[in-house]
Amino acid sequence: MRKLPIIMAVCLLVAMATAATRSDKAAIARGLDIFSSVYKTLQTGYVDTIDAEKSINTAIMAMLDEIDPYTEYIPEKDQTDFKTISTGEYGGIGSYIQERDGRVMVSEPREGAPAQLAGLRPGDVFVMIDGDTVTGLHSDEVSKRLKGPAGTNVKVTVKRPYAEDSILTFDITREKIEIDPVPYYGVVKGDIGYISLTTFNEKSYDRTREALEALKADPAVKSIVLDLRNNGGGLLESAVKITGLFVPKGTEVVRTRGRGLLNERIYKTTQKPVDTEIPLVVLVNGASASAAEIVSGALQDLDRAVVVGERSFGKGLVQSTRQLPYNGLIKFTVAKYYIPSGRCIQAIDYSHRNPDGTVARIPDSLTTVWHTAGGREVRDGGGITPDLTVTYPEGNRLLYNIVRDGWSFDFATRYAARNKTVPAPEEFTVTDTIFEEFKGFIDPDKFKYDRACELVLDQLEKAAKVEGYLDTAVQAQIDTLRASLRHDLGHDLDLNRKEISEFLEGDILQRYYYSRGATIAALRHDQDLDSAAAVLHTPGRLEKFLKAPGK
Repeated sequence: MRKLPIIMAVCLLVAMATAATRSDKAAIARGLDIFSSVYKTLQTGYVDTIDAEKSINTAIMAMLDEIDPYTEYIPEKDQTDFKTISTGEYGGIGSYIQERDGRVMVSEPREGAPAQLAGLRPGDVFVMIDGDTVTGLHSDEVSKRLKGPAGTNVKVTVKRPYAEDSILTFDITREKIEIDPVPYYGVVKGDIGYISLTTFNEKSYDRTREALEALKADPAVKSIVLDLRNNGGGLLESAVKITGLFVPKGTEVVRTRGRGLLNERIYKTTQKPVDTEIPLVVLVNGASASAAEIVSGALQDLDRAVVVGERSFGKGLVQSTRQLPYNGLIKFTVAKYYIPSGRCIQAIDYSHRNPDGTVARIPDSLTTVWHTAGGREVRDGGGITPDLTVTYPEGNRLLYNIVRDGWSFDFATRYAARNKTVPAPEEFTVTDTIFEEFKGFIDPDKFKYDRACELVLDQLEKAAKVEGYLDTAVQAQIDTLRASLRHDLGHDLDLNRKEISEFLEGDILQRYYYSRGATIAALRHDQDLDSAAAVLHTPGRLEKFLKAPGK
């Protein structure tokens, strides 16, 4: 008898969905008819010729902008980058590039890739590609010319700074370039196995498993740190498989719920784990999103790992793709995901916008408490909150100016041109000699400060004048303060030597040991890693984090 109400409820849901569908279809038909009429009117009667493709693409983009930032139309000509992200491979020379001051240059040739083997170096400015000048082109245009089918040749002419024969030409054979989702793994802090996972593509699981198994084979390794900082996500299936490296087979990692009450899919681990007992810390920050939040959140909910760092981005939405006519592609949000505790960590509700079209994060006061497998409290609605939150110092404005304007990058380029070798990344430091050389490298007349203090004083002076307070005495005080705050570049560099030197180490080591060297240098001064090590090296502290209060 209890089956009858259930059947009636299902029938009611179906009937409501059918009615809603009919209503939607009618609205869609009206909207398309209106759009078609507007476009035909303009096409036939507007005073100037209208670019059909541009106009329609603009209309599509405007429509999608009203939905969420993750729903997008990808025409055929723009699909190369999308496929690169999902597959982790492309045909090209294997070099990162950057644009600065109207020039496109090599920022880093990937170690072992055709660009590096041919002899391209950081700082090389692109002049010609296959005999055509590329001076004045933007980085995306240069990138397209460098890419091509594996096995094809490309002739690259560059201008090399700080070299006698500055114009150099390289004949490079393109190869299939695989984007390594694990750019570095190794042993840090004496006994911690460290894995940097930067994206979730088709190769992420295999590379993470390889790294984990290699570290476990080292008898010195007693624990693992999985670094998901700045990992913007990727394939959901990859996230499930990577979580499965640390939890038993058959464990629920995430479930997705799409449109309609009956549209739910559950994802469980299907592979045999590598290790379900080794102490584990996961690092996250504000740029850890989507699949990175599934892994960190699931391991937190299952009480398998301690999460360290800062609150993650808060993207609890799942995207899928569908082919469109004329080889177009649409990527659109199809579901929200819920990690094992039952919470969804989506921070922004795009379906409820303010009158001006803006959206806001869900305030902490409106989030809901959920519980991990062991009974610890966790919250939904705002990303993954770490078990141990790391407080970072204020951003160094002087260092920002140095990096923004390329002073550190250019100095490292010159340093490498003058020095054939440097010590190993674990040993290299910026000595007094190197730092003084860097100070002399910066031209005080060309160095651009933010002038934040000066601008505030300018505003104060104007306000005082408007309000009638700017008498001789006040003006004298403002002038005295302005003189006290006047920049002294040499003094400022010395004052911020520690932060500047740490960054310089990475830029210089990158010239000799590529991203691996820069990573090793950065980890020596990594506040999050230090905090993780403190958790792992203090007896009983990890277990305390994973235990609910009162248990």
